[in-house]
Amino acid sequence: MSIDSPTVAVAIEYGMNEVPVVKAHGTGKLAEMIIDAAREAGVHIHKDEDLVGLLSLLELNDEIPESLYAVVAEVLAYSYWLKGMRPGDEKKADLNANR
Repeated sequence: MSIDSPTVAVAIEYGMNEVPVVKAHGTGKLAEMIIDAAREAGVHIHKDEDLVGLLSLLELNDEIPESLYAVVAEVLAYSYWLKGMRPGDEKKADLNANR
């Protein structure tokens, strides 16, 4: 017999921020809504139970702690690569969107 753990999701934003920040997090139905919204927006979904466990301890709008910079940078770099972007392109995209 196995007991399924509830779905947990954390959304981070980098863009014009100097450091990625937590923009949403939740468990169960809320987590599923976060994941669905990300998919609809074309955002890469990265599954890492350890990372989401640590990020879910942060409050909304908290900056990612330095101890997680390397792993979050890997996730962001992979996400950029999937979209044909390079690190730094997100800052240019945000600047153009604000014009």
